[in-house]
Amino acid sequence: MSPELSFAGLSVLLVRVHPHTVATVRALLDDGARVTMAVPAGTLPTSLRDLAERGLVALDAQADPAAFDVVLRGDPSGRPAPTAADGPGSRTVGTVTLLGGGLGDPSLLTVAGIEAIRVADVIVHDRLAPLSALRHARADVEVVDVGKIPRGEFTPQERINELLVEHALAGRNVLRFKGGDNFVFGRGGEEAEACAARGIPVAVIPGISSSIAAPALAGIPVTHRTLVQGFTVVSAHVPPGDPRSTLDWGAIARSRTTVVVLMGVATLGAVAATLVGEGLAPTTPAAVVADAGLPSMRTVRAPLSQIDAVARAEGLGAPAVVVIGDVAALDVLA
Repeated sequence: MSPELSFAGLSVLLVRVHPHTVATVRALLDDGARVTMAVPAGTLPTSLRDLAERGLVALDAQADPAAFDVVLRGDPSGRPAPTAADGPGSRTVGTVTLLGGGLGDPSLLTVAGIEAIRVADVIVHDRLAPLSALRHARADVEVVDVGKIPRGEFTPQERINELLVEHALAGRNVLRFKGGDNFVFGRGGEEAEACAARGIPVAVIPGISSSIAAPALAGIPVTHRTLVQGFTVVSAHVPPGDPRSTLDWGAIARSRTTVVVLMGVATLGAVAATLVGEGLAPTTPAAVVADAGLPSMRTVRAPLSQIDAVARAEGLGAPAVVVIGDVAALDVLA
């Protein structure tokens, strides 16, 4: 949004979806607007559908424009809707840049990241990237939404790899834009390997991992000299005991480090029970930080044995980061 124009507190109705609408909606939410989209859910790209399912925007195909403070009938940027054929048209092999966007707050994006957005011909983005930063993109950029909704709609990773390769081989400057850091459970390594196998140059712009940023924004230092001397970051997209899990939960429970769990809201009950079963005290402090870096951010704290029930009672869901250990009881920003 323009720095001279504030939508804070205003009700905004969008009556049309364009390739760049996701950037507009995210910027409106960052500015404090109440956003409604008068379009059927089935017509929304993944990242916009995710915002609706998380209750951050409303859907009302019969909304009365007269009831809203602001009505946006098209893409305010005036950008044309690009097609798959858009781009420089050169047969020279392009490049792929893996950009970690950090958390949802676009002000946490690096300077190098902003510049990468500005020069990209194609931007392939996930749902948790700071999407309002796409307002820095060129007017003719092609935006491809490959967001993955937990236990919902998703673009297979193999197809994402293919998209990066196809556009780069067509001579385009491709930006792979993700939340957090591409190499921390972001599958950036797979994408880099897919490009390298086809002779495509790959650049990396690191992002702030949610494993440290989300706790920090909640006032939780993952290390603290008088409490803990290290932290362990794990993914719990599959629960303990699942054949796909390669983690040694007993070793994690005995590590005497802060345990940071990503992608673990749905499996939190099993994770907590397993850690207690492996010897971690049921009274160990724990916290769940949801929507870190966004206006909708919330944090709950409870003993490890109760954290899943408390988080569920408060309605916390993905994206969220779980912190387990003595530091989870702290709020150094209070």
